[in-house]
Amino acid sequence: MKAISLLPAGLALLAACSSALAGSTLERIESKGELTGVLMENYPPFSFLNEQNQLDGFDVDVAKAVAKRLGVKLKLETPSWDVIAAGRWSGRYDICVCSMTPSKARAEVFDFPVEYYQSPAVIVVNAKDSTISSGKDLSQRKVGVISASTYEAYLNKDLVIEGAEDKPLTYPFDSVQVAPYDNETVAFQDLALGTGVRLDAMVTNLITAKERIAQDPRFKIAGETLYAEPNVVAVEKNDPQWSEKVAQVVTELKADGTLTRISEKWIGADITK
Repeated sequence: MKAISLLPAGLALLAACSSALAGSTLERIESKGELTGVLMENYPPFSFLNEQNQLDGFDVDVAKAVAKRLGVKLKLETPSWDVIAAGRWSGRYDICVCSMTPSKARAEVFDFPVEYYQSPAVIVVNAKDSTISSGKDLSQRKVGVISASTYEAYLNKDLVIEGAEDKPLTYPFDSVQVAPYDNETVAFQDLALGTGVRLDAMVTNLITAKERIAQDPRFKIAGETLYAEPNVVAVEKNDPQWSEKVAQVVTELKADGTLTRISEKWIGADITK
């Protein structure tokens, strides 16, 4: 009986500790004078290591702008995408300006205070391929994607975009052999070997695909876009004060033209509207 009576108290204490941690994000950031952001290391032009071995790109500049508006320094970390997307950061990271799509599954662990750009999903194939020209041609093919990405969920036919539940996605293909990768660089290397050697195709962001193809003619985009994805800033759940502050800051960056300038710098067009 004693053990049973102690359980609710223990759970209550754990909940109180979790609540205290979750509710103090902004206070912790201001106290440290540092915002800890998380993003991918190999996702050009959004985030990548430049020639000086420093993180650079669209998402990096947006994160810098957020930190500057908050009046703090920015610290960036680059764990694997599956670690980022799993959430439950327990205070290790404060914010993800990392091209995340707000899926229904992710909404269980994240809040999505604000959208900051939109991007379509596309099929990329080896430039010599003539067998894949649309989504239906992915049937029975081996298709590379980032592990734990919305592209993986899409190919598994179970992607539900948060806030767009009334607009279910269409799946023109039958069963697909999904090949998850930790990063797209390795996936592109495998696709470069030729259709069917290790991969038949990839599904990725139109903008990152164009960036890759501009530097490497061994690839091409096949067919029309598959679907459009909103990309949002993500934070841990249960801290409405922090979510509200993030939404305010990013909205201000949109309004004063900062996001437009960053987009035009890296993308050559404004994808933030």
